[in-house]
Amino acid sequence: MNIHTYERLWLAGAMVLIVGFVATITYGSVGLGIVMIGDDEDVLAPGEIDDDERFADPGVEQVGENEYEAHVVAMTFIYQPDTIEIPAGNEVTFYVTSRDVIHSFTVVGTNVNTMVVPGEVSTMTVEFDEPGEYGILCNEYCGSGHHDMEAELVVVPEDEFDLTELAVEAPDEVGPDDEIELSTTVENGLLDSLDTTVEVQVGDETITEDLTVDGEETEELSVTVDAGDLGEGDHDWTVTVDDHEETGTVTVSDETNDDDANEAGTPAGGAAVTGASVDVAGPMAGGEGA
Repeated sequence: MNIHTYERLWLAGAMVLIVGFVATITYGSVGLGIVMIGDDEDVLAPGEIDDDERFADPGVEQVGENEYEAHVVAMTFIYQPDTIEIPAGNEVTFYVTSRDVIHSFTVVGTNVNTMVVPGEVSTMTVEFDEPGEYGILCNEYCGSGHHDMEAELVVVPEDEFDLTELAVEAPDEVGPDDEIELSTTVENGLLDSLDTTVEVQVGDETITEDLTVDGEETEELSVTVDAGDLGEGDHDWTVTVDDHEETGTVTVSDETNDDDANEAGTPAGGAAVTGASVDVAGPMAGGEGA
């Protein structure tokens, strides 16, 4: 049987295309690790999300050397957290669940893409070699606000990544004979110790204190400033730890002491403490990273 040369070329080209399609599908399903959500995935009912410590306060935590976990909750029409920061060159496992309807967790420009099904926990393990910023989108229609459902994944250099949390308690108003006490709590979510400096500024006064927080531990720092040295009026305060900052305002007012004195039946006034003092508390119970 005589087959024309052009026909042979078309047959050969068709065979090459078929082999190419099969190879592409095989690579996409095996080489890229694309899998369906299986029955072996965690089960978590939407109504139980707030009772699960992993998702009640979703975020990133370190679970081992160069190993992190990121817990994410999808809901109409947001992701919690809406900004996820992870270190480059480290293995990160995403655990994503839905609070209401079917969503997706898609990191634009990468192969991180999964359906997020209510009652299921989708799991993906990835590693980003280079720092960068990536958009996170939902590509499963989830309602009228579907087009606005987005978040951001920020990959930072490993030496710039931290899991530090800063919280400050301070009074809103004090009397001129009182002390202004700022209680600062620094939580270190990493496994390695954190050596840092706490800078407290109240009005024109600035106090700095070196602080070491062990891995997965919390330290408290108390700074006291005499309100009489600041004078009456509103005074801004700022507490800074590395790139983390908390701000507020405290009011020094005569009315506070007058009211307290009237209630106690004694004249206003008291002994003033000059200058500022610092009290560093010992470690509290360890806490997990955010």
